[in-house]
Amino acid sequence: MALAPSLVIGLMSGTSLDGIDAALVDFSQKPPQTLATFWQPYAPEVRGQALLLHGTQHNEIHLAARLANTLARSYAEAVGRLLGKAGVDASQVAAIGCHGQTIRHQPSAGYSVQLNNPALLAELTGIPVVADFRSRDIAAGGQGAPLVPAFHAAVFGDTTRHRVILNIGGIANLTNLKPAEPVGGFDCGPGNLLMDAWIERHKGLPYDESGEWGATGQVLSDLLDSLLADSFFAASPPKSCGREEFNLPWLEQQLSGSERPEDVQATLLELTARAASGAIARWCDAPDELYVCGGGAHNRKLMARLQHLAANCRVASTDLLGQGADWVEALAFAWLAWRTLNNLPGNLAEVTGARGPRILGAIYPR
Repeated sequence: MALAPSLVIGLMSGTSLDGIDAALVDFSQKPPQTLATFWQPYAPEVRGQALLLHGTQHNEIHLAARLANTLARSYAEAVGRLLGKAGVDASQVAAIGCHGQTIRHQPSAGYSVQLNNPALLAELTGIPVVADFRSRDIAAGGQGAPLVPAFHAAVFGDTTRHRVILNIGGIANLTNLKPAEPVGGFDCGPGNLLMDAWIERHKGLPYDESGEWGATGQVLSDLLDSLLADSFFAASPPKSCGREEFNLPWLEQQLSGSERPEDVQATLLELTARAASGAIARWCDAPDELYVCGGGAHNRKLMARLQHLAANCRVASTDLLGQGADWVEALAFAWLAWRTLNNLPGNLAEVTGARGPRILGAIYPR
């Protein structure tokens, strides 16, 4: 079978709702080579509209369709900036793999909604678009998430070293790469989502840089125990989660109202660290190395807590493996799009719980 042309763009806008990660990847080489990257922040009104659509709204079908068009135009702008940075013409690109912006993730009800207008994105860029990656896995009985473990296995797997890849975006997910054994992976709980929302409420800041504000507080052990008692953490994989499970109202149900905000922030960081380390200890059988990607890799306090909780395991950023921590998910959706173009499956049934491997995504020609 002749392979599709090798240049593919991956676009990722995740649960953190901070903006668009764009990566241009060359799949003619092994491992795939990242030629250029670009980040485009969301305008405040776009982020606000996406947050509103996580809950029921009046006239929400109209609002969602309009936001999908706005997102497609933002994606197209990011693609143009990325290609300009790389000095590559759109005609040289085989496809754009666009995840879209998740507003509802309900695999138990048989759906997951990622806002996007891939037809408009193809029209604006003149590049074929692969989108709607999660639906086919869900149709086959899977969670539709996480989808990145297949990519992690392809680029981070080692024949002798037992590695876990921990992606800390809004939600945290992990991939267990143990030599000579099936790949494992699942969402393990909140990543940056709760910390970001709490500091935005109390400080007006989008995130707690390096965990500095949280470091001024003390972990509230009773609150931490109450949060960790949520049934999601004890559930066996396959499992996935989103803002439906972890959000400020969920947190507020556990608060008395007398807590110092900085103590709550310290506790939320500890929640992310404990949820991840506990999942690794329970399901990943003592790895040699833990590599972190996503925005959480920049939180020095969080990285230090992960190292403390996994004392016999090396903890580092995926930068050390040659893949920038900020771009791993965008690279993954470029990889998934390339798989789709070549009629190759993109999911791992042992991760998502699907009935078997499936070719993911729908293709929108240029």
